[in-house]
Amino acid sequence: MTITHKHIDEIFEYDGSQINPSWAFQEFGIYGSSIITWIGPVNITPDNLKDFADVGLEIKSNYMVNFICEFFDQQPPNMRIAYLRQRLLVMIFREILAEHGVTTKREGDDIFVCNRKLSISIASISLSSSKIHFAFNLEDKGTPDDVETIGLYDIEVNNRQIFNEDNILDLINDIASRFINELETIEKDISKTKVLG
Repeated sequence: MTITHKHIDEIFEYDGSQINPSWAFQEFGIYGSSIITWIGPVNITPDNLKDFADVGLEIKSNYMVNFICEFFDQQPPNMRIAYLRQRLLVMIFREILAEHGVTTKREGDDIFVCNRKLSISIASISLSSSKIHFAFNLEDKGTPDDVETIGLYDIEVNNRQIFNEDNILDLINDIASRFINELETIEKDISKTKVLG
């Protein structure tokens, strides 16, 4: 499976509509499986909520890194595989944070630092593809009043800020690269493994 990663420099809002099928093709002309990343606010409108548990809740933030992943390799698309890939992406992000000395806690697909929520995510499928939205706060601003949140730029290790505007693009590319590598090496492992029986 070939996966294209494209980072968009333009700042725009994630409102939930970007998880619709073939968004990367319609907006950027990217065929096939893809990961689109950008930095911008999140404000998911009620009509675009995909998680029944989120109905009636505010999901918003002023400043987040957004990942929209779409995969066409499973036909028909498989919701279980979509969620397994989502968890893999979340765990890769958590692994990178650990490498920088950041202690985190994971609850399902959510990551917490000092018991404050850092990330959001959802996975789903359409008739033709599986989709993932994963995002993490850069600053603790514009988030719901009833949720304790934290931004990546707020995190310090030994009184030193780990991530900032100078290295955030490197982090984004590292996450995407590791995720793509994991998915591609899984495909290679499948192709060289003898079946049982």
